[in-house]
Amino acid sequence: MMLETSVETYWEVYSFLMHEAELLDERRERDWLDLFTDDAEYLMPVRVNRERGEGDGFSEEAFYFEETRGSLELRVRRLETEYAWAEDPPSRTRHFVTNVRVAEGEEEEEVAVRSNLLLYRSRGSDPRNDLISAERKDTLRKEDGQWKLKKRVILLDHSVLMTHNLSVFL
Repeated sequence: MMLETSVETYWEVYSFLMHEAELLDERRERDWLDLFTDDAEYLMPVRVNRERGEGDGFSEEAFYFEETRGSLELRVRRLETEYAWAEDPPSRTRHFVTNVRVAEGEEEEEVAVRSNLLLYRSRGSDPRNDLISAERKDTLRKEDGQWKLKKRVILLDHSVLMTHNLSVFL
């Protein structure tokens, strides 16, 4: 059973998630990266179709993303160069974060956060767009009075991802 947190903590976490979405939608990836702890993990396992009773429907070996703070730093650094062709022209995104649930974390100064995400993405004058729907399971840690993202697990609702690349952050 997960124990809920105070209204104050809930509001701080909710505000953190809204700020994060704003940074991503404004393509401020460097500022977004500052929201992570040094030991952060950023994971998106591949969804697999299984019979009920055969697991949760996600691979334990295959990932779209299996990142650390260091590898996220490399991805952000690449986006800051002229060699990020997958993002030229840059994507226009809108992160819709809903159904935020906050509970006490496993460690002191940590909270467990679950939220739903709908990402709208378009590029250039292409009339096509991407819609990506997922649940996010986050662990946030308070460091020096500020919430930081320690771990994010992104659980896609799709078993087939219909986007031409995954060069944006969820």
